[in-house]
Amino acid sequence: MHTAPTQLDPSFETVWDELVYRGSVHVSTDADALRAALGGEPITFYCGFDPTAPSLHLGNLAQLVVMRRLQLAGHHPLGLVGGSTGLIGDPKPTSERQLNARETVAEWVSYLQRQVSRFLVAEGENPVRLVNNLDWTAPLSTVDFLREVGKHFRVGTMLRKDAVAARLESDDGISYAEFSYQVLQGMDYLELFRTYGCTLQTGGSDQWGNLTAGTELIRKAEGAHVHAIGTPLITEPDGRKFGKSEGNAIWLDANLTTPYAMYQFWLNQDDAIVVQLLKAFTFLTRERIDELAIAVADAPFRREAQRVLATEVTAYVHGIDATRQAAEASAALFGSGDLAALGVDTLAAAIASLETVTALPDAPVLQLLQESGLVDTLSEGRRAIQQGGVSVNNQRIEDDAATLEGRLLHGRYAVLRRGKKSLAGVDAG
Repeated sequence: MHTAPTQLDPSFETVWDELVYRGSVHVSTDADALRAALGGEPITFYCGFDPTAPSLHLGNLAQLVVMRRLQLAGHHPLGLVGGSTGLIGDPKPTSERQLNARETVAEWVSYLQRQVSRFLVAEGENPVRLVNNLDWTAPLSTVDFLREVGKHFRVGTMLRKDAVAARLESDDGISYAEFSYQVLQGMDYLELFRTYGCTLQTGGSDQWGNLTAGTELIRKAEGAHVHAIGTPLITEPDGRKFGKSEGNAIWLDANLTTPYAMYQFWLNQDDAIVVQLLKAFTFLTRERIDELAIAVADAPFRREAQRVLATEVTAYVHGIDATRQAAEASAALFGSGDLAALGVDTLAAAIASLETVTALPDAPVLQLLQESGLVDTLSEGRRAIQQGGVSVNNQRIEDDAATLEGRLLHGRYAVLRRGKKSLAGVDAG
């Protein structure tokens, strides 16, 4: 199994040109000035991640890939994990966030810092530096905060921010704490500008109001012009946002989203968006992506682009070995590999992706076919077995009185199959 090296595509004149090609710029401050800045002497840039969960997720990965491209171009990354903003939470368009305990947020800060460090190089001429905004907000008194930062913000402008406006129209309204989130994020940019000379912030386009709060604060407080890039939101084919608020998050922590589940997620992407995902989430060259785009158009049934996408991104997040195991599990689960050769953790992750029934170790296969929903009735199950259309762990069942006894993998798991594509899992643990 091979993956593309983590490097820039030499066919682009500047990293800005590559970001534009990859669809990573949805909105920005002055594009010409940004292209010049990113094509010149190294600058310092940052992206912030709030510890509202014990792991980063797919939306954060989009930012980390952009940061890595900028780092590869020689620019200096700052990875901000928001120990203070995480105590408040940026306003959701629908409802107030539940505040997490300070101890929980502090623990999550450590988790997220370790994750950020996995994707951005910590050695060399432009190593990543991790910063925590609690370091400069905690010592600041309320009066100093209002005098030094709050005086530069206009309430009318703050009310027009999309998330704030949406909340004002809701029944619950918005608390002063969440209303002030944009002031806190603006202060972050000002602090990093003063301390590190930071002149670029990246973030999701849904954060554009918060990003520009920082550029405006620096303009008013320091008389300087700095930049911001808002990346497109990552959405499913039906337009739904990938994110933990939607209940379908793909986490970067293997304990929350297994490498197998991540591999399958990318493998199942729609032809309509797979090329754009290759551009945004991988380090494949433009030439290679063009080849895969042709493959999608000419032979979509081969799903070559999806397999490459799944391999590249899963390996970037979890490494080659875990990705190889995930690919082998995927092949075995759908009939072209050896389920018995899979490790117990990999097999368990594969089983978890299926509709799963619990059973005794000697449960009748016929009964499990019905309980799992692979057949509606026992008589339908008997016919399926007699016609040679049922297997357990890819081994055909020929006797409708067969049980699980002697068939379980790792003494616990089985995969039921009816036909080629109808699968269910069995857990006899």
